[in-house]
Amino acid sequence: MITLTTENFEEQVLKRDEPVLVDFWAEWCGPCKMVAPVLEQIEAERGLTIGKLNTDENPAIMARYGVMAVPTLLLFENGEPVKQIIGAKPKRLLEAELGLT
Repeated sequence: MITLTTENFEEQVLKRDEPVLVDFWAEWCGPCKMVAPVLEQIEAERGLTIGKLNTDENPAIMARYGVMAVPTLLLFENGEPVKQIIGAKPKRLLEAELGLT
């Protein structure tokens, strides 16, 4: 997983040719900790690039995309968010919502 920051967000997400799933999370967020291992499995099994953005350390990116709750997952394609998933979900539901099934 890529650690995203305000400084590298454009290069690591917006300028990539392949889709990138961004996990907006916070250290204090219990559901964020629950979904993290699921995302690691999806990344390993499906080859999807996943980046983690700590919202407490990077509030400008959170605000830019209207993220109001964590965890929020945004799937970016060609530099644009194309899908949003809010909250922790089981692996099979995440894969279905991301079109990976």
